[in-house]
Amino acid sequence: MRLHILFGCLLSTCILLVCGQERKVLSFNAGWRYHIGDVEQAALPNLDDRDWTPVTLPAAWNEDEAFAKPIHEHSTAVVWYRKKFTLPKQYPLDNIFLEFEGVRFGAEIYVNGKFVGRHENGVMAFGLDISNYIYADADNTVAVRTDNSWRYREKSSNSTYQWNDKNFNANYGGIPKNVWIHFKGTLYQTLPLYANLGTVGTYVYAKNIDIAKRRLDLHVESEIKNTGKMPVKGEFVIDVRDAENKMVKTFSSKFSIGVGSEQVVTAYSALDQVNFWNWGYGYLYTVTSKLVVDGQVVDQVDTKTGFRKTAFKEGMVFLNDQVLMMKGYAQRTSNEWPAVGLSVAPWLSDYSNKLMVESHANLVRWMHVAPWRQDVESCDRVGLLQMLPAGDAERDVEGRRWEQRTEVMRDAIIYYRNNPSVLFYESGNESISEAHMAEMKAIRDRYDPHGGRAIGSREMLDSKIAEYGGEMLYINKSAKHPMIATEYMRDEGLRKYWDEYTYPFHKEGDGPLYKGNDASDYNRNQDQHALETVRRWWEYWKVRPGTGTRVSSGGVNIIFSDSNTHYRGKENYRRSGEVDAMRIPKDGFYAHQVMWDGWVDADPKGLHIIGHWNYQEGTKKDIRVVSAGERVELLVNGASVGFGKRSHQFVFTFPDILYEAGELKARSYNVNGMLLNEKVLRTAGEPYALKLHYKHGDNGLFADGNDMVLVEVEVVDKNGQRCPTATHMVDFSWDGPMDWRGGIAQGPGNYILSESLPVEAGVNRVLLRTRYGKAGKTTVRAQANGLQPAQIEWTVRPIDSVGGLFVKLSKEGLPSNVDRGPGLDEPALTITRRSLPIASVSAGANAQQGTASFDDNELSDWVNDGSLQHAWIEYTLAKAADIDEIDLKLNNFRSRAYPLQVFVDDKLVYDGETATTLGYYTLALPRTRGRRIKIQLKGSSYVMDENKHAEIGGKKLDDGVARNDANAKGTLSIIEIDIYSKLK
Repeated sequence: MRLHILFGCLLSTCILLVCGQERKVLSFNAGWRYHIGDVEQAALPNLDDRDWTPVTLPAAWNEDEAFAKPIHEHSTAVVWYRKKFTLPKQYPLDNIFLEFEGVRFGAEIYVNGKFVGRHENGVMAFGLDISNYIYADADNTVAVRTDNSWRYREKSSNSTYQWNDKNFNANYGGIPKNVWIHFKGTLYQTLPLYANLGTVGTYVYAKNIDIAKRRLDLHVESEIKNTGKMPVKGEFVIDVRDAENKMVKTFSSKFSIGVGSEQVVTAYSALDQVNFWNWGYGYLYTVTSKLVVDGQVVDQVDTKTGFRKTAFKEGMVFLNDQVLMMKGYAQRTSNEWPAVGLSVAPWLSDYSNKLMVESHANLVRWMHVAPWRQDVESCDRVGLLQMLPAGDAERDVEGRRWEQRTEVMRDAIIYYRNNPSVLFYESGNESISEAHMAEMKAIRDRYDPHGGRAIGSREMLDSKIAEYGGEMLYINKSAKHPMIATEYMRDEGLRKYWDEYTYPFHKEGDGPLYKGNDASDYNRNQDQHALETVRRWWEYWKVRPGTGTRVSSGGVNIIFSDSNTHYRGKENYRRSGEVDAMRIPKDGFYAHQVMWDGWVDADPKGLHIIGHWNYQEGTKKDIRVVSAGERVELLVNGASVGFGKRSHQFVFTFPDILYEAGELKARSYNVNGMLLNEKVLRTAGEPYALKLHYKHGDNGLFADGNDMVLVEVEVVDKNGQRCPTATHMVDFSWDGPMDWRGGIAQGPGNYILSESLPVEAGVNRVLLRTRYGKAGKTTVRAQANGLQPAQIEWTVRPIDSVGGLFVKLSKEGLPSNVDRGPGLDEPALTITRRSLPIASVSAGANAQQGTASFDDNELSDWVNDGSLQHAWIEYTLAKAADIDEIDLKLNNFRSRAYPLQVFVDDKLVYDGETATTLGYYTLALPRTRGRRIKIQLKGSSYVMDENKHAEIGGKKLDDGVARNDANAKGTLSIIEIDIYSKLK
């Protein structure tokens, strides 16, 4: 029986080869060599490169510097790469293309000594047609000259590139992304690689989506070319397979194409019983588009995609007909790891990106430049929405530098328009002109008119064209296009620092000045870093969808994982992450889990105790619990110490709790006193042993030279419980077909590549990478003074290659994350208050400008004449109503306090002082029925808190309209006012 099966498989393989259905995309990653420095004859095939450094891609030539050096010290050079290969006989050789997912920064490519093409934007993928440069029956040589200079200049224009910036775009040089080789016959579907090739590939999209009925109309468009000698008539056949690889639909259309022609072929059909892609539900279909001639498949393309319905309106984002408040992270596009940079194994991208979803983030905003294909596809699988930029730094530009941005946006849209996780295209990291926004929108409309994706830019608060906006870290509200904060909360803190009571006893904020300024916000301990995540998110939560006509659509926290980019704290890398560089969570990660577990409002069961429970006897400290419940009780060894004082909606504080070894328990309750959840911290015993765990891809571990294993080491007590205050130095050793890449810890050189490094808070991690073509068993051992050692082992699986070309199995078969479920039956949006429309306005001065304070435009305001006597404005509602709250956005909201009085129909209902905020201050009033609301400045405003929000160059971020009110003591400036009646 087994022989029959084997014979059948061989026969099937032969048939596939004849019919041209065999896979025709192979990895071009193996067998490269590189040389640092320019070499005059490096492009020539006969150059002796045996002393060059062998490398398997993807790998930056300066990867060792990731986290070892600060970003501005990353090495730059001209570096040559060379690869020799032969063509496999079983594939069509009529049209052969190379696909580079990206190089850093500029690259010139030669095949067999002849110049083939150049690519220079340092970000996006590009293709090369090498059909006429290749030898079918002899050795071939590809040579690539790369240049990752920070000041790289475009050859044709001598222009630099705006996004080649030392602050945020970590410089991992050479070829740090995958390279693929495509074999095509004379009739084929093009690649989505506009750069160099000018082709747009396949476009899959849905129309007439009906979520309730689970149906849609599926459209497939594919650009095809005929390079043969005869016109061709055929059939464009579409097969649709679900996530279980079950065929769910087949449909087709006829086509004919002339000699030397290219055209777009289309087909469409209804699709029923659709499983919709959603947040935390990475349900993907495989749409196979085939060109069939005389009954034979001559070309096919598999497109992994998902279907979802979107809308961007009323200041909110709708996903599958439900309002979703944006909650997530502004992550550096490099998304790097120590001593590896961005060039990680595919499963590790899934692991990192899924952690964002596990913190209950729904959106990642990649920063400044487009992400690489691996991260985009990973977000599809894990169910994480993406805001995808093209290329930018911090401002609008003109001329060739603007054209460079439009070209990268074009290339990114074409390359990623089938990825369901891409929900936003970002046209700039700062506001751009309306004319430029119109250009970007036209590019979207040309290449992705049906993808359900909004295009906008940071800022764009008053744009009539942008489909979303939002400031960097302040809060905006809108009744029109959604406003999303793009990088709030910049505070930094090492995972190593628990609090002031735990070794190494890091005092909150202790650290050097940053450029002569106080840097305490960038040297936090874990307690305070976690609390700051709550304090900042609370301000967005207050103005969430459901709180009126004008709302905030959320924001993204900068950043998710500690990053080898610009920093303001003591270390030489940025530690703003909710996880560290090895993706070990900090307490802020769990705080987000509590606050973000829901489409808008949080699941009330969310609960987390900040910190640990292993202190010296006699220690007293404030215990904080993050909870989405209404009340929280704390118990020490079973004895209640009472209920916590609530602040910022989610924090419950228990002051001066005396440490007692044993058990610390938190219980949360709803408003009726029903127990919702409980969490426990237990005291660990004395450190006793090391414990090792390892992770690799669920699809296997392969000898492709890029696959990786992540090893975690813990210090545990005799019961196997982690010792949260342990800081032991651990010595590693290993044998087997893998290379050591190590981890990171505070200390000399950040312990990059070291085989000995300490645990921090009782745990650390290291990476090992497979060697190309080297399979077998690997063993890792760990030991530390005074502790029982540990050992683990695993096996690396072999791969098959043909002339150095292979199927990258580590990319194939990675599972999708569907943990959150389809998400189509979430509760309806909770409406908590109703906006009261304003009919007219009068004021002590400049009354004609009064409407600017409620025009839904946060770049305009009403302001008096500077006289305290005239510092009042009165609003008349459309009709009398119960008035409970007023939201005010006042100029210099981040730094200035205003003593105010509020009158309703001449009755004083508020007499107090505003506090500084990230945007809106809420005045809570005793419910008063009336129609006229007067806001009056009672005394001079004053600077309450210095605005410390500044860019790296020292420029302070605006906190209001573009006017200096610093010395205007009698000035009252209202950017926006919203008046509310609360609902029961």
